[in-house]
Amino acid sequence: MKLNNLIKSNKKKIRVGRGIGSGKGKTSARGHKGQKSRSGVSIKSFEGGQMPLYRRLPKRGFKNFNRSRIAVLNLSKLQNILEKNKYNINDIVDIKTLKEKKLINKKFIKLKILGSGELKKNIAISAHFASKQALEKIQKAGGKLNIIKK
Repeated sequence: MKLNNLIKSNKKKIRVGRGIGSGKGKTSARGHKGQKSRSGVSIKSFEGGQMPLYRRLPKRGFKNFNRSRIAVLNLSKLQNILEKNKYNINDIVDIKTLKEKKLINKKFIKLKILGSGELKKNIAISAHFASKQALEKIQKAGGKLNIIKK
């Protein structure tokens, strides 16, 4: 950052159309006649009748309004969270506590537990969905899985 940027510039705005002596009088630096010399003209994307660039390029992408906003959490990830004591999750693991600890994004409205990895600690989990393997592994570790029905 230059110090020149901090000092307010004392350059005056050029006032066009203020007489021949100003150097920007008469045509006000717009040349003679023509579309661009008139006021209220906007021809920035006009390409002289050629198909404009924004219409030549193909449409891309799709925004699905019915997308599922389900947070997927594997048991391996859950075990890592429990091993790191900085999150301080003691009672029950549910979507609300995970959002509070900023472990999942706030855009998710439901939680799904999947069975990839191992769970060593017995813990109570409250989720909307869970796979059969996840249910077995949680019960094997001595924990509880509560399925929320809405």
